[in-house]
Amino acid sequence: MAFPAWPRLAYSVVLYVLSPLIGWRIWREQVLTYSRLQRLGLRLEPLPPAPRIWLHCASVGEVRAARPLIEGLLARYPSHSLLLTTMTATGAQQAQTLISEQTAADQVRLAHRFLPLDFPGAAKRFVRRIQPELAILFETELWPNLIHACYQQGIPVAVVNGRLSPRAYKRYQRLRPLMASTLAEISWLAAKSSADAERFNDLGCSKDITRIVGSLKFELVSPGSAINESECLLSHYGERSVWVAGSTREGEEALLLEAHCQLLRLYPNALLVLVPRHPQRFEEVARLCQAEGWRLSRRSLQQPVTAQTQIYLGDTLGELSALYAVGSVAFVGGSLVPLGGQNVLEPAALAKPVLCGPSIENFADVAEPLLAAGALTLVDNTEALAEALASYFAVPERAKRDGQAGRTAIEAHKGVLARTLKGLEGLLPR
Repeated sequence: MAFPAWPRLAYSVVLYVLSPLIGWRIWREQVLTYSRLQRLGLRLEPLPPAPRIWLHCASVGEVRAARPLIEGLLARYPSHSLLLTTMTATGAQQAQTLISEQTAADQVRLAHRFLPLDFPGAAKRFVRRIQPELAILFETELWPNLIHACYQQGIPVAVVNGRLSPRAYKRYQRLRPLMASTLAEISWLAAKSSADAERFNDLGCSKDITRIVGSLKFELVSPGSAINESECLLSHYGERSVWVAGSTREGEEALLLEAHCQLLRLYPNALLVLVPRHPQRFEEVARLCQAEGWRLSRRSLQQPVTAQTQIYLGDTLGELSALYAVGSVAFVGGSLVPLGGQNVLEPAALAKPVLCGPSIENFADVAEPLLAAGALTLVDNTEALAEALASYFAVPERAKRDGQAGRTAIEAHKGVLARTLKGLEGLLPR
């Protein structure tokens, strides 16, 4: 079925109108070792040799979730190289960390670059330059001009770990002609859940190419390095009741500090390990803690955790798993404020009981098995959070039991990687 070109052309015009604002954002999202011209499909620097697979992830969380797929593709297609792209600076840093952890042979085959902005010319230049045999987009990275550039050059495009939250679905409904024409140029879509598949289909993705395979986040493996690092950190903490609040968002830290204040009345030695999601907010959160009079130690400054320390600020990149492993209970942020939550599987994979606020709609599919297993508890406010923490501290055996139940639930949902790779075989024969 042929779709008119006007929705994509109108979309491109809007991008050009907004280009000054977009340019400012990109100027901020910069890593010194990369040329900003990569955002225009230029200065990509030498790439590993073809044949090539291209995988795009938005940022840190997506790169982490895609790790099993990246390693699976490298193993399954030994004659291919793999180009990983991201949109954000933190995603680029996470990608570099992932590359450094591969074998020497795979490091040669795996490269990272920034994704160009979705202007028509930049998209065409990028696709012509990298010439992938297969393009894989992770979750909801639906860029109309990039997808169209692949379609024009006969490059199959797959969407894996396909996710479309109710909030995103409502936004895309307003752009239905654009989404329908874009999704018509997709070759295969692996949805995380039946609800996600239905939303994609309603926007125009053919049911014939849609498969429900589950979430790749269930394939997350807790790295041994995180466990080892956590043991090193624990040796400095002493015998304390420790809880970790990870991936916290703006407006949420003040609520967590209030809950910690309530908790200290029952457990005066309690320690909060606080890890903001975005590095540009590290200083802001540190100032908030200091302004309220908390005794603060900062990870980035290698400040020790003393008996007097009340807050340990995890203001570094790539250490969230190790910091989650330190606590006996984990709180996952973006949920006490209405932002849809963050990945609850990361602490659950470490056998930690998980607490969240009520806003977890962006991760409802992976939260459901943890809720059913009793490994995830939703709290509506700071009082409920403090009570839940105190109940786990009072009965450590319960914390261990619920944490193990979460890890067991994750193991029961594995197999998504095998189904995803099997589906991709139809686009890129082994």
